[in-house]
Amino acid sequence: MSQEQLEKKPITHDVKEEAQKTPATAQGIETAEDKEKGVVVVEASGGQDEGEANQKKPEGTITIGEALEATVLTAGNKPVEWSDAAAIQAAEVRATGRTNIMPGGVAASAQSAATLNARANSEDDKTTLADVLTGASSKLPSDKPATRKDAEGVTGAEMRNDPHLTTYPTGVAASVAAAARINQAK
Repeated sequence: MSQEQLEKKPITHDVKEEAQKTPATAQGIETAEDKEKGVVVVEASGGQDEGEANQKKPEGTITIGEALEATVLTAGNKPVEWSDAAAIQAAEVRATGRTNIMPGGVAASAQSAATLNARANSEDDKTTLADVLTGASSKLPSDKPATRKDAEGVTGAEMRNDPHLTTYPTGVAASVAAAARINQAK
């Protein structure tokens, strides 16, 4: 689409069926507003969506980032394993809406920790979940309330990457699932 066509035809992005569509503003940035959930900003490049940039958190809900931080309280002393890194990556992808992990982000730190822990000779030398997940909400460029679908994705990732195909009882998947249950009850 040419710049002239973009100026004539407002671009909208449907967030949810009940979302109120808002026309695009200048320079190809489009917004979709959902009165219940807040505002989601999506950038367009050549008419294609680039991804979610911001989403307001509804009152009283628990975000995926907050669920990751809760894992510090329940399983913070546990050394990071491959299954934890996979669950953290799945959580980051769901929170940010991006399909790749960000360098220096929570998922990248978890993968690095899992690699180093696999090579560590002593338990004292291993990186723990607390080391990786402390301040997770602030490390995510965007965050969203945890849903049942998010919990299923994180649980599946943790199970697929565990040698016994199980999840850690108070680990990452359990925290995201608990947040989703609390959010669903509201």
